[in-house]
Amino acid sequence: MKRTYSLTALIVAIAMPLPAVAATINAVMYKNPQCSCCESYANYLEHNGFKVDIKPVNNLSQISSDAGVPADLEGCHTLMVDGYVVDGLVPVDIVKKLLTERPAITGITLAGMPTGAPGMGGEKAGPFIVYAFTKDGKAPTVYATD
Repeated sequence: MKRTYSLTALIVAIAMPLPAVAATINAVMYKNPQCSCCESYANYLEHNGFKVDIKPVNNLSQISSDAGVPADLEGCHTLMVDGYVVDGLVPVDIVKKLLTERPAITGITLAGMPTGAPGMGGEKAGPFIVYAFTKDGKAPTVYATD
């Protein structure tokens, strides 16, 4: 009887689902070779479940434009992740929101290099406005604030 119980316990243990383990999110970052905040941002992403392949380029503006990022909303790097474009120093919770919700957009952007953003030094002076954009050039809309 004890042997049957042990075998049953083993079968139940094997059949029970294991806790979900978060998969690594792969991303490719295109950045200006002289920009060090981009590397800090990549480090920030890696501490939050991403694996970032950094590609220094001398034509970042062209890459951003080709990806559909509006010129007036460009950030300091362009990140390609799971079919989306993430431009600039967008907080990781907003990037993960994008990847979870999967809206019908091309990507999101936090324009410029705002003080206090992930990868930048200093204290945050106000809310960050993250815009959604589409490849067809429709006016960007606010995706999230942080």
